[in-house]
Amino acid sequence: MKSIFDKVSQDCSKSVTNSYSTSFSLATKMLSKSIRQDIYNIYGFVRFADEIVDTFHDYNKKELLNRFIDELNYSLKNKISTNPILNSFQSTVNKYKIDYKLIDSFLKSMKMDLKKVKYNTEKKYKEYIYGSADVVGLMCLKVFLSGNEKSFKKLKPNAMALGSAFQKVNFLRDFNADFHDLNRTYFPNLDFKNFNEESKKIIMDDIENDFKIALNGIYELPNNSKFGVYAAYKYYKRLLNKLKRTSHLKIKNERVRVPNYQKVDVLARSYVRYRLNIL
Repeated sequence: MKSIFDKVSQDCSKSVTNSYSTSFSLATKMLSKSIRQDIYNIYGFVRFADEIVDTFHDYNKKELLNRFIDELNYSLKNKISTNPILNSFQSTVNKYKIDYKLIDSFLKSMKMDLKKVKYNTEKKYKEYIYGSADVVGLMCLKVFLSGNEKSFKKLKPNAMALGSAFQKVNFLRDFNADFHDLNRTYFPNLDFKNFNEESKKIIMDDIENDFKIALNGIYELPNNSKFGVYAAYKYYKRLLNKLKRTSHLKIKNERVRVPNYQKVDVLARSYVRYRLNIL
């Protein structure tokens, strides 16, 4: 029965989220049950595409990504895929009428990762972040707002700012791995050798500005998503604060993490603020 396959597809997307990201998984659990699965479906899709370009080193990444995209296009048009991840993703896209342009921009950034190793200009840097992070936030926003176009246009800049902030924090956290494992440098006019406390501060200030813009939008989200998004925001803020306290030399040599017990603490504090109606 098709309904059984759809349930299996949804379970796969949920499993991908739980397996690949503890922090995102925790935040998603704080969303309303009515939209939780759709966020799993979006994450499963973007995670698999990202894995193709980031980790499948022993295989033809370009060929795998192109096959993934072909199957995606088929699934969006025909509303089914034998790939469980794409089957669940297409259901969310069609349900909320998510603009295909957002998906195309995401895939464009994934294709850039197949060949780009340095983003030397601000334009290319912003283009990559828009496709790899901002549009993911916009897809989620469509779900949060149940497709309400007026509210979507109003909160679009805030959702993009949050996506940018998350991505830039990830870039800084993974600075060492991106350079040594993938030979990539995302920050414009900055390479691994000349990274210092001054350049670190410039990046930090930029991220703080993104977070400030994002927070204003979080306050205006509906109750189905406000707590979960705020919890994710607070987790990344804590990670950013830890990176602030970490020397540039340590960032260059290891991946900075927030322990699981601190993630739980962030969740608890966020919940208290939510229940007291001070979000």
